[in-house]
Amino acid sequence: MAALVETEKDGNILLVSIARPEKRNAVNTEIAQELAEAFRSFEIDDEAAVAVLYGKGDSFCAGYDLEEISTKGPEEFLKSIAPPGEGDGPMGPTRLKLTKPVIGAIEGLAVAGGMELALMCDLRVVAEDMKMGIFNRRLSFPMLDGGSTRLPFIVGLSRALDLIMTGRPVDAKEALSIGLANRVVPKGTAVEEATKLAKMIAGFPGEALKADRKSAFYSTFNADSFYDALTYEYRKGVKLTTIKADFEGAKGSYEEYLAEY
Repeated sequence: MAALVETEKDGNILLVSIARPEKRNAVNTEIAQELAEAFRSFEIDDEAAVAVLYGKGDSFCAGYDLEEISTKGPEEFLKSIAPPGEGDGPMGPTRLKLTKPVIGAIEGLAVAGGMELALMCDLRVVAEDMKMGIFNRRLSFPMLDGGSTRLPFIVGLSRALDLIMTGRPVDAKEALSIGLANRVVPKGTAVEEATKLAKMIAGFPGEALKADRKSAFYSTFNADSFYDALTYEYRKGVKLTTIKADFEGAKGSYEEYLAEY
């Protein structure tokens, strides 16, 4: 039986794909578990610096498998979901506290739970034909994978409420304009372009990048005050253990980069 989640290494980049194109990569229990395991493995893999998440075929992910929900019954399905801190989200990896970047390469549909997977990513590279949306609004089904938590921080509360309450589709142009997408690329090139971006990010000294990323997340979701965020940033920064080697190794190329401007 073919794997429903596939992983592939491209140097220090890990590519993770949902391989169920005949169902527009709708996630079921098996896929959710495999996705979570793939990202747990990524987290502890010292050779993998950045991950790229995508869907095989024409769509990123159409959300959770409605046939599985129907078989279990909506109420039983909801009861089967563990609270945060006691288990994974229905879509799999959405509750993991990853210390390394993930880039979403999004073609076609990223809707319902599929949009929540996209929101889990640090950055989103979307094809020009992409559509995102909280389509589960039409099913009277709530978001359970961090969508209503992450979306306001990404696009702002008012825009988030618009998308949450209407469930309307968002195209690539609008997604870029509101910060939901970071890059718009030609159809069929999202994985290629996301991998290029991942390689660029992975080429930087890793310890400082991870510290700054963690500080950004802390200031967004955890800090009690601006001063608290500043203090956290300082403490993370001064603890870097590879700063001397990284600085000396990058100084020459940095001066060349500055000269271009």
